[in-house]
Amino acid sequence: MRRVAGLDATLTPHEDRIRKNFQNWVLKRHAGKGDKFSDAQMDWLRMIRDHLATSFHIEKDDLDMSPFDGQGGLGRMYQLFGEDMEPLMDEMNKAVAG
Repeated sequence: MRRVAGLDATLTPHEDRIRKNFQNWVLKRHAGKGDKFSDAQMDWLRMIRDHLATSFHIEKDDLDMSPFDGQGGLGRMYQLFGEDMEPLMDEMNKAVAG
Protein backbone atom coordinates (compact mmCIF):
# COMPACT_ATOMS: atom_id res chain seq x y z
CA MET A 1 0.00 0.00 0.00
CA ARG A 2 2.81 2.42 0.87
CA ARG A 3 4.46 1.77 -2.50
CA VAL A 4 1.21 2.31 -4.42
CA ALA A 5 0.58 5.54 -2.50
CA GLY A 6 4.06 6.76 -3.44
CA LEU A 7 5.37 6.79 0.15
CA ASP A 8 8.01 4.12 -0.53
CA ALA A 9 9.93 3.46 -3.74
CA THR A 10 10.36 -0.25 -3.02
CA LEU A 11 8.35 -2.95 -1.31
CA THR A 12 9.77 -3.35 2.21
CA PRO A 13 8.44 -5.64 4.94
CA HIS A 14 6.70 -3.63 7.67
CA GLU A 15 8.95 -5.00 10.43
CA ASP A 16 12.10 -3.99 8.52
CA ARG A 17 10.72 -0.48 7.98
CA ILE A 18 9.87 -0.19 11.70
CA ARG A 19 13.38 -1.28 12.72
CA LYS A 20 15.02 1.20 10.33
CA ASN A 21 12.74 4.05 11.41
CA PHE A 22 13.43 3.22 15.08
CA GLN A 23 17.17 3.24 14.53
CA ASN A 24 17.01 6.59 12.75
CA TRP A 25 14.74 8.04 15.44
CA VAL A 26 17.07 6.98 18.27
CA LEU A 27 20.11 8.34 16.44
CA LYS A 28 18.38 11.70 15.97
CA ARG A 29 17.33 11.78 19.62
CA HIS A 30 20.88 11.01 20.75
CA ALA A 31 22.50 13.55 18.43
CA GLY A 32 23.57 16.80 20.00
CA LYS A 33 23.63 17.83 23.62
CA GLY A 34 20.23 16.55 24.74
CA ASP A 35 19.62 13.78 27.23
CA LYS A 36 20.38 10.26 26.05
CA PHE A 37 18.16 7.29 26.84
CA SER A 38 19.39 5.04 29.65
CA ASP A 39 19.80 1.29 29.14
CA ALA A 40 16.53 0.66 31.02
CA GLN A 41 14.72 3.20 28.86
CA MET A 42 16.17 1.66 25.69
CA ASP A 43 14.87 -1.76 26.76
CA TRP A 44 11.36 -0.27 26.97
CA LEU A 45 11.73 1.57 23.69
CA ARG A 46 12.74 -1.68 21.99
CA MET A 47 9.63 -3.37 23.40
CA ILE A 48 7.54 -0.52 21.99
CA ARG A 49 9.34 -0.88 18.64
CA ASP A 50 8.48 -4.59 18.56
CA HIS A 51 4.88 -3.79 19.49
CA LEU A 52 4.69 -1.28 16.65
CA ALA A 53 5.92 -3.93 14.23
CA THR A 54 2.81 -6.02 14.93
CA SER A 55 0.21 -3.51 16.11
CA PHE A 56 1.07 -0.39 14.05
CA HIS A 57 0.30 1.89 17.03
CA ILE A 58 1.05 2.17 20.77
CA GLU A 59 -1.35 3.56 23.36
CA LYS A 60 -1.19 3.88 27.12
CA ASP A 61 -3.65 0.99 27.54
CA ASP A 62 -1.25 -1.32 25.69
CA LEU A 63 1.15 -1.05 28.62
CA ASP A 64 -1.20 -3.24 30.69
CA MET A 65 -0.67 -6.13 28.25
CA SER A 66 2.20 -8.45 27.40
CA PRO A 67 5.14 -7.93 27.24
CA PHE A 68 4.88 -4.64 29.11
CA ASP A 69 2.90 -5.97 32.07
CA GLY A 70 5.67 -8.50 32.80
CA GLN A 71 8.13 -5.60 33.11
CA GLY A 72 6.03 -3.44 35.43
CA GLY A 73 3.49 -2.10 32.96
CA LEU A 74 2.29 1.48 32.97
CA GLY A 75 3.80 2.25 36.38
CA ARG A 76 7.29 1.19 35.34
CA MET A 77 7.16 3.15 32.12
CA TYR A 78 6.09 6.21 34.07
CA GLN A 79 9.03 5.67 36.46
CA LEU A 80 11.41 5.59 33.51
CA PHE A 81 9.98 8.46 31.45
CA GLY A 82 7.83 10.53 33.81
CA GLU A 83 5.67 13.22 32.23
CA ASP A 84 7.42 12.59 28.90
CA MET A 85 5.84 9.13 28.65
CA GLU A 86 2.74 9.98 26.59
CA PRO A 87 4.44 12.55 24.33
CA LEU A 88 7.18 9.98 23.72
CA MET A 89 4.63 7.34 22.70
CA ASP A 90 2.99 9.86 20.34
CA GLU A 91 6.38 10.71 18.88
CA MET A 92 7.17 7.04 18.32
CA ASN A 93 3.81 6.45 16.67
CA LYS A 94 4.61 9.19 14.16
CA ALA A 95 8.35 8.71 13.66
CA VAL A 96 8.63 4.94 13.87
CA ALA A 97 5.29 3.58 12.70
CA GLY A 98 4.10 6.52 10.60
